[in-house]
Amino acid sequence: MNKFVYMFDEGHSKQKELLGGKGANLAEMTRIGLPVPYGFTISTEACNAYYSAKKELPTEIELQILEALHSLEEHTGKKLGDPTNPLLVSVRSGAVHSMPGMMDTVLNLGMNDETVKGMASLTNNPRFSYDSYRRFIQMFSDVVLKVDGFYFEQLLEEIREAKGYQTDPEMKAEDWKEVILGYKEIVKKHAKRNFPEDPFEQLFLSVTAVFDSWNNQRAIVYRRLQKIPGHLGTAVNIQSMVFGNMGNDSGTGVAFTRNPSTGESKLYGEYLINAQGEDVVAGIRTPQPIVTLKQEMPNVYEQFVNTCQILENHYQDMQDIEFTVERGDLFILQTRTGKRTAEAAIRIAVELVNEQIISKKEALLRVDPEQLNQLLHRRIDDSFKRNVLAKGLPASPGAATGRVVFDADEAERLAKENQKVILVRPETTPDDIHGIVAAEATVTSRGGMTSHAAVVARGMGKACICGCEVLKIDLKSQQFKVGETIVRKGDVITIDGSTGEMMVGDIPMIEPKLSKEFQLLLTWADAERKLGVRANADNPEDAKKALDFGAGGIGLCRTEHMFMDSKRIPIVQEMILADTFEEREEALQKLLPMQQKDFEEIFEVMQEHPVTIRLLDPPLHEFLPNKEELLVDVTTLQITEGNTEELKKKEELLRKVRLLDEANPMLGHRGCRLGMSHPEIYMMQAKAIFHALTNVVEKGMVVKPEIMIPLVGHVNELKQMRQLVISIGEQVMEERGTKIDYLIGTMIEVPRAALTADQIAEEADFFSFGTNDLTQTTFGYSRDDAEGKFLQAYIENKILPVNPFATLDQEGVGKLVETGVKLGRKTKPALKTGICGEHGANNSPFNFAMK
Repeated sequence: MNKFVYMFDEGHSKQKELLGGKGANLAEMTRIGLPVPYGFTISTEACNAYYSAKKELPTEIELQILEALHSLEEHTGKKLGDPTNPLLVSVRSGAVHSMPGMMDTVLNLGMNDETVKGMASLTNNPRFSYDSYRRFIQMFSDVVLKVDGFYFEQLLEEIREAKGYQTDPEMKAEDWKEVILGYKEIVKKHAKRNFPEDPFEQLFLSVTAVFDSWNNQRAIVYRRLQKIPGHLGTAVNIQSMVFGNMGNDSGTGVAFTRNPSTGESKLYGEYLINAQGEDVVAGIRTPQPIVTLKQEMPNVYEQFVNTCQILENHYQDMQDIEFTVERGDLFILQTRTGKRTAEAAIRIAVELVNEQIISKKEALLRVDPEQLNQLLHRRIDDSFKRNVLAKGLPASPGAATGRVVFDADEAERLAKENQKVILVRPETTPDDIHGIVAAEATVTSRGGMTSHAAVVARGMGKACICGCEVLKIDLKSQQFKVGETIVRKGDVITIDGSTGEMMVGDIPMIEPKLSKEFQLLLTWADAERKLGVRANADNPEDAKKALDFGAGGIGLCRTEHMFMDSKRIPIVQEMILADTFEEREEALQKLLPMQQKDFEEIFEVMQEHPVTIRLLDPPLHEFLPNKEELLVDVTTLQITEGNTEELKKKEELLRKVRLLDEANPMLGHRGCRLGMSHPEIYMMQAKAIFHALTNVVEKGMVVKPEIMIPLVGHVNELKQMRQLVISIGEQVMEERGTKIDYLIGTMIEVPRAALTADQIAEEADFFSFGTNDLTQTTFGYSRDDAEGKFLQAYIENKILPVNPFATLDQEGVGKLVETGVKLGRKTKPALKTGICGEHGANNSPFNFAMK
């Protein structure tokens, strides 16, 4: 027969998969001799067996529960349901991974009309006994019988007010008896049954209710957010009750061994005298800081401090501890690794190393990489309770507050007047670039994580939310609506680009800062890492910041971002819309010195560090005027018989935009395809690169340039573009009398390139896998459309385990990367390879070779 139930002294901390986090820690604390109320754990395997039996508790599990209960009765000298010496227990959930508040708990189980009398006699405290009974009725009815707690709270408030009391502790035993009678009537009315008096019925109903809570809505949502697998199930812990509400020598509380907000090595927590655990978290009474327990109960405080030290040393991490004091005796009800802010996580990890409790390598594993992002951007104060109005895609991290504007020109004008604004648009175009630059942040109702707004905002380090489809934007009325809430131009909103959340009003912020602990942690990471890390940087400011953060170079310099300056957009549009080679060449000559200056400044900052420059790779529509807006302008001029010259100009512009219009721009005339059809564009960029290199070298600086040809799908594309770059390089170096070493490689971002990587490697010095586009072309998903239309439903319905644009799809896209690396190195064993884009920064492990 399978074993499904374990006494606390049968387990240990390594059995979390079986006993759940809480059960494993209770067993471990029992094992090391701490004062833990005795009990037993019903395993996660029992939970899965319950679901396999279509939510029926198998007989063998029921028998093992009864056997464990008998052992608990022998250990405590009490019996469940015994009116003279009753055993009372708590029934608590215990998932493998901490899910605070997501599942259900029942306290004081075993109380009925007879055992309450026995408790009153044993404790010589009728008030305590009847208070405990009414708590049990309310909690059991809410968790098990599904009677809304509101009815009980309403009745309690009515009785309390009728008797002239301000707080629950003023209630006497006779008052609680009256409350209990009322509570039973509520159960009869709303549950259509009498409250169960049989403690064994209470026990089994509670166990199955906790199992059921594994799949309640809040638990499912929490698991999805925290990426906790749904098959794990929850354990159930049955523990003998200890009471913090037996008088002024009793109490209950929660404490952290270190401050979870700052990481300071100082006991942090709260407690209540004469209370049970739910009183602390319910907010009915104001708890006291844990340090004041030193005056209230000095012996208990000293014992608690020692216990905290034992637990932190044992688990080698900051602990979150629940405790109860019953008539002067301390009991530890739970310990778990405490949740903490990013700032605290770093400080705690570093200080534990300094205290010689953990190694540097272990300290690195203690800090969630995603948490570090919080410290690099302005963020909303952790203590603020968010009232979220709308949620979109978290397109660019950071938080911002400002007045709503709907027009880029107005954003620029108000910013010049030192007003903080947030630009809200259905979507942005290159014409809005000056507004994005001026605004604190940008919000769009359309578009995805690679939309114009998202890409530009990330490049500028500004917060951005995209695809916030619940916004009903009315540009004419200068307002947007979410449900019944209307936000008008000039109203203040706050956005969190890290979560995609929007809130109304001005919300407290925390400015980014890098502590000495953070900088020390980064040096430890450098010593341990196996892969080189480079940064995305398109300007000297970002390049300098990359070096400050310890980047080994620039892995991607996106030259199209250099063209998004408001002064350059018109010239770029001239180049794109040119009818003749001469017209295009004229525009390119204007751009050449700008590009050269850009590259020169970046090379001067990076010097000995490698810089990978990707030649132009935007879908052309990103630089063109919006077709719909042009059509409106033309129609308006036609109807109003406006300026004839202006009309002709707009009509000609509309004609050219329509000629360049593409059904799917992301798969259209971009990347090396643009260079193939208009080689003069890549020639201009190559000239700018080599002249910039020569200028820097002539100043005595060392440079390591790498030139990347984007979106190659066939070796002949790379062969032709490589020769173009080499020809320009030789020409410039001969003119300037300078010799410069450089590499030419490609970005692998279509499946054919990965599958023919052995051929492409003949012409490439390096591969950079552009997994954003490779994911789009492998799945056949348009990222902008998928994220806004069906991708979330796919994840919720478990069609896909995660968003493949956030976490690399190792089974499909990862296999292409692995194939590309193997084939490429088959041709060139020393071929350098890398991952580029959001996937490269994701903390999920890569299971394929990238060394």
